Amino acid sequence: MYIASKKRKENIAEYILYMWQVEDMIRANGCDIDRIKANIIDRSGLDAARREEMTQWYESLIDMMRREGVTEAGHLQINRNILNQLVQLHQTLLADPAFPEYTAEFYRTLPYIVELRSKAGDTKTGEIETCFTALYGMLMMRLQKKEISPDTRDAIAQITRFIALLAKDFHLDEEDRLFKHDDKSGKNS
Repeated sequence: MYIASKKRKENIAEYILYMWQVEDMIRANGCDIDRIKANIIDRSGLDAARREEMTQWYESLIDMMRREGVTEAGHLQINRNILNQLVQLHQTLLADPAFPEYTAEFYRTLPYIVELRSKAGDTKTGEIETCFTALYGMLMMRLQKKEISPDTRDAIAQITRFIALLAKDFHLDEEDRLFKHDDKSGKNS
C-alpha cells in the first residue's frame, strides 16, 4: 500500500508493474486475507496501526478482485484504467508533431512489439499493454533467476526506454506541463 502510493506518484510504469505483482501475490495466497497476513503483512516490519491499514488495503483489493472476476487471471479495473490513460496519451503523443522524440522511440520499439504480439497467439493486446506484459515477464524471470537471452535483454532494454519516456510524459501531463499552449492561437508551442 505504501509502496504503491509512492510508485503512483513517482513512476506510473513501476506502479502498474507493482500492482500486477500485488494481484499475483493475492492469487498465490488464494485470495485469503489470513494467508496474506501471515506471508506478507506480518513480515513487513510495520507497526500495528500500519499493519491494520495494510490489511484493510489487501481486503479491499481481494473484494474488488472477486467482484470483477479476476481471482484467477486478469487485472483490476483500477489498473486497467491507468493503462487506458497511458494508451490515450500514447495515441495523442503519436498524433502530435510536437513530440518527434516520442514518435521515434515508439518506432524503434515497434518491431519488438510486433514480434511479441505474434508470439502471443490468440491473445490480442494493444501496443502499450504488450510492452507492460513483456516488462512484467522479465521481472518474473529475474525473480525466478531464469536465464535471459541477449536478444530478450535487447528487446526489454528498448521497451524500457520507450515506457520510461511514456511514464515521464504521463507525469508531466498530470502536472499540466506536457502540452504547452500559446495563449493567442491555442496551438502547442
